[in-house]
Amino acid sequence: MASSTSTGIAPGSPAPGFALRSQHGETIGLADFRGEKNVVLVFFPFAFTGICTGELSALRDELPRFLNDDTQLLAVSNDTPFALRVFADQERLEYPLLSDFWPHGEVSRAYGVFDEAKGCALRGTFVIDKRGTVRWSVVRGMPDARDPEEYLAALERL
Repeated sequence: MASSTSTGIAPGSPAPGFALRSQHGETIGLADFRGEKNVVLVFFPFAFTGICTGELSALRDELPRFLNDDTQLLAVSNDTPFALRVFADQERLEYPLLSDFWPHGEVSRAYGVFDEAKGCALRGTFVIDKRGTVRWSVVRGMPDARDPEEYLAALERL
């Protein structure tokens, strides 16, 4: 596991469950995919910011590799669902953006990626297998973009 600011949930640990509202107002939970799909869970600090837009657009550009019969991509920030809707529409992000807005940062905290001083999630990514176990993770600070090829390599090892 790579890490620079926080360690987050360690590989081999059960992934904390959650149910959050998407940019379309639907509730999506980790349990929805148990036994069906591996999940790539991507925490990002804020919608409409440069690095976040770049990271999420890179996932959009490779979407069939992250959203298919075997894998579900979920992106989480502490923005409201309404802000995430505008952001998703503007950037043509056609995968779930989940709001960890209220209780503020509850899921980000459960995954060990909430920055209390800034009030937002760090750049944490967790690859979770079909049984709900974290198999790979990376956590980076605010200015450090992640490489989606690392997520794909972790998925290939499942």
